[in-house]
Amino acid sequence: MKVLASYNIKGGVGKTAAAVNLAWLSARGGHRTLVWDLDPQGAATYYFRVKAKVKGGGRGLVSGRRALDDLIKATDFANLDLLPADFSYRSLDLLLEQEKKPTRRLRKILKPLAEHYDVLLLDCPPSISLVSEAVFFAADALLVPVIPTTLSLRTLDQLFDFRARQQLDDLAILPFFSMVDRRKGLHREIVEQLPAQRVEMLKTPIPYASEVERMGLEKAPLGRFAARCGAAAAFESLWDEVAARLNIGNP
Repeated sequence: MKVLASYNIKGGVGKTAAAVNLAWLSARGGHRTLVWDLDPQGAATYYFRVKAKVKGGGRGLVSGRRALDDLIKATDFANLDLLPADFSYRSLDLLLEQEKKPTRRLRKILKPLAEHYDVLLLDCPPSISLVSEAVFFAADALLVPVIPTTLSLRTLDQLFDFRARQQLDDLAILPFFSMVDRRKGLHREIVEQLPAQRVEMLKTPIPYASEVERMGLEKAPLGRFAARCGAAAAFESLWDEVAARLNIGNP
């Protein structure tokens, strides 16, 4: 099972849209796919038309009193399941602190799921916290949406620096451009120049598009209601890159 985390220190960068659309593409390709919505705001859960509620809340999950597979919900799509968000996830940092080896706890919780899923995609809250560290130790790769602005580049540098300090050499960081508006000179400049500085950058930019904003109205990934739009095609190309980089072959 490949564990991917859609993550950024910043909010509002297209993290959840990426998680939902890439998970849908993974499932469409035949991979048994699970999304765990770790963000207490529950946007990914909302997109999949599932109630943001987990029996026992975050405490039951972190303590191990509730098995993850008891809480997983089916979605409207074949091969695609969801572990919903819960408002109690806002306290996950405090709950993890009470456990032995808190940064390894998430990896331990996820291990049994490898029997049932090929791809697990974590939709993470925007922060750098104990929860983030636990995600870093559990994930094979961070998928990092980056808006082409100076502040976004700064947070990306911070993320690479944090990985180095924590000696997480096996954790792949795969940034990609998100919400790109080519009418803006700064966006064009950064999209052209950054890949030469960051060889880890994925090549496919995700455009700023009204169809992505409509996901909240349609409560669905782009492939369900706007399969021919430019953003949907971009996510398909991005998923192909991710699968190639991480050796996620045909099921």
